[in-house]
Amino acid sequence: MSSHAAFYVQCCPTCGRRLRICVEYLGRSIQCRHCRAVFVARDPESGEPENDPRELVLRRVDELLGPLEPVS
Repeated sequence: MSSHAAFYVQCCPTCGRRLRICVEYLGRSIQCRHCRAVFVARDPESGEPENDPRELVLRRVDELLGPLEPVS
């Protein structure tokens, strides 16, 4: 039996650094060791959407602002 843990790579959503994360932490909140940002460990290849409230707010702002049309 092997005692080696399995890891995957995920980029920190705040600083963009590539982090090696143990699969045991999938779905849990973790902290980037570089910038100290807290985020949920997700496998980027799983196809699961990000549920980070900050990301959802930014997407909504983009939707509301949309392409700005000049006022005549």
